[in-house]
Amino acid sequence: MSDRNVTGHERTAAAKRVTWVGFGINLMLTIFKLFAGIVGHSGAMVADAMHSLSDFGTDIVVLVSFRLGSKPADDGHKYGHGKYETLAAALIGVALLLAGSGILWGGAVKIWHSVKGGHLAAPGNIALAAAAVSIVFKEWLYRHTVAVGKRINSQTVVANAWHHRSDALSSVGALVGIGGSIILGERWRVLDPLAAFLVSVFIIKVALEILSGSIRELTEESLADEVEAEILEIVTACPGVSHPHNLRTRRIGPDIAVDIHVRVAGDMRVDDAHAITSKIESEIRRRFGQSAFVSIHIEPEIAAAADGPSKPA
Repeated sequence: MSDRNVTGHERTAAAKRVTWVGFGINLMLTIFKLFAGIVGHSGAMVADAMHSLSDFGTDIVVLVSFRLGSKPADDGHKYGHGKYETLAAALIGVALLLAGSGILWGGAVKIWHSVKGGHLAAPGNIALAAAAVSIVFKEWLYRHTVAVGKRINSQTVVANAWHHRSDALSSVGALVGIGGSIILGERWRVLDPLAAFLVSVFIIKVALEILSGSIRELTEESLADEVEAEILEIVTACPGVSHPHNLRTRRIGPDIAVDIHVRVAGDMRVDDAHAITSKIESEIRRRFGQSAFVSIHIEPEIAAAADGPSKPA
C-alpha cells in the first residue's frame, strides 16, 4: 500500500537506493550466468544471462528517470517532470519485450534443430548451480523492490520489480530444463530450450501489460471511474458546493491532476468561495497525495442552465 505522506525527497532516495541494490546484483548475476552458460553449454542459461543484462540496463533507465523526474516544476514543465517516470516504465516494457522475444526465438530455433535430429550439447552442473543462485537472488530482489515501489507509489519501480521477477522465472525455467537434460539424458536435452521458450511467453505477457499501462498514461487516459467517483464524493461533501461538473482527471507520474467546475451561491463573498475551494483542494490532496494538481473553477448557481450535464458519481 502506498504511503501518501512520503516526501518527494524521501521518494527519490528510496527509489535510487533499491535500484542501486538491483544494479549491483544484476551486474554480478549477468557475469556469473554468462560464464556458466558458456562453460556449461546451456543455451537456456546464456539466454537467462542476457535477460539479467537487460535488467542491468533498465536499472540505469530507472536511475536516470528519477534524476529527471524529481526535478521541481519550472517554466518549461509547469506540471513537473513526472512523465519521465512513465516514459521510463515504457522503456522497461520495451526492454522486457525484446528480451522475451529474443529468448523465445532462440528457444524455438533450438527446438526445431532438435526435432530435425540435430545434436544439442549437454548442459553442465555449473549452469544448474547458476540457475539456482539466480532464483534466490532475483526473487528476493523482486519482493524487496515491489514493496518499495508500492510504498512510494512508483509505477517505474514496480515495473522494474517485475523485470526482476521475470528474470527469476526465467531462471526457474532454466533450472527445470537444465536439470531435466542432465538427469534424463541426451534424448531430453530439448528440455533446455523448451524451458527457455515457455518462460519467454510469460516475460512477453508482463512486458505488454507494463507497456499498456504506460501508453494509457502517456496518452492522457482519465483516472478509473471509481477514483473519479471518490473525487466527486469529496467535492459534494463540502458545504456550500453544488452541481460539480466538467470533471477532468489524468495521471502525471506518481501524481494525479484534477480539474473540476463547481457552483456556489451567486451572492457568496469571494473570500468565502476561496475558502471552499481551499478546503476541497486540501481534502483531495489528503486522500491522493500532497503533490496532486487540483484546479477548481467556481461558478454562480444562476448559470446552471447554461452548463452541460455533470459527470455522474
